[in-house]
Amino acid sequence: MRWCWVAVAMMTCVAGLAPAEDVVPAAVEAMYVRGLESLVKSQQGAGNWTDGEGSGPGVVGVAVLAMLAHGEDPNDGLYSVPIKRGLNFILGKQDAQSGYIGGTMYHHGFATLALAEAYGAVEDERLGPALKRAVGLIVAAQARNSQGAWRYTPGSPDADTTVSGAQMVALLAARNAGIAVPEEAVQKGMKFFLSCQSEDGGLGYTGPGDPNDTRTAIGAVVFALARQKEARSFRAALGYLRGSGAPAAHPYYHEYYMAQALFHGDTELWRLWSATNTRRLAAAQLANGSWEGAGGSTFCTSAALLSLAVNYRFLPIYER
Repeated sequence: MRWCWVAVAMMTCVAGLAPAEDVVPAAVEAMYVRGLESLVKSQQGAGNWTDGEGSGPGVVGVAVLAMLAHGEDPNDGLYSVPIKRGLNFILGKQDAQSGYIGGTMYHHGFATLALAEAYGAVEDERLGPALKRAVGLIVAAQARNSQGAWRYTPGSPDADTTVSGAQMVALLAARNAGIAVPEEAVQKGMKFFLSCQSEDGGLGYTGPGDPNDTRTAIGAVVFALARQKEARSFRAALGYLRGSGAPAAHPYYHEYYMAQALFHGDTELWRLWSATNTRRLAAAQLANGSWEGAGGSTFCTSAALLSLAVNYRFLPIYER
């Protein structure tokens, strides 16, 4: 079905007409395939990458998500082997007792999200138990945290919206996949995010002060996945993002969350932003199909692709 959409998009562009809502633009497909090819070529036999943060399980998880988001059969399709290698690497990094996938809670959150999105799609009986253990670690770390949220390690006493965003999205994706997630954990996490929202709808780092676009996009995604799209918190965050435009310190990380936030909240605004994002990414994509920046090529390439992946809508977290 996806290839039919692409063919229609190509014919539509040739005819000079605007593509239909569910058609993946040909430019996006071409860029996406080049990006995936760069990831596959640079992946190590163990399933990880060697640049920047590419050996971290969270970055491996983001790369796996980028592959899953393209809609190929994860068991027998074009990217099935790289997907399984990446998942195998993540599973190998998990502590059998605590469930911690490790490095930092950043890595744990994104690795858990990859397990949640792969669970039920990839034929691997290890995924369910591993995902349950990973969720258990997130819940246990929250229970020890004085703010009911998360920071860099499972034992951190304080919290911030970026690390907490990774844990909340992972929990909500796991719940969506059918894993039991305590409602109390979701509500405690939501309470922390609400405590960090300023009057103008923006979200700060550890509190409501000094909000910015990226943290607000993270909050908006959390609110949306928690089924709070009609709540004032989500609408206020979306209002803040409508007036955004300041350069992001970490552009690919920003685009990853911004694409989801706008897609969940305002279809027309997302289309306009996506067109600009597509042009920006096309100009920045290197000859080998990758993108470069803070965190290394693997992270930047994967995050860039995931900012385009809303066009495909294959990942459960990209469903409205």
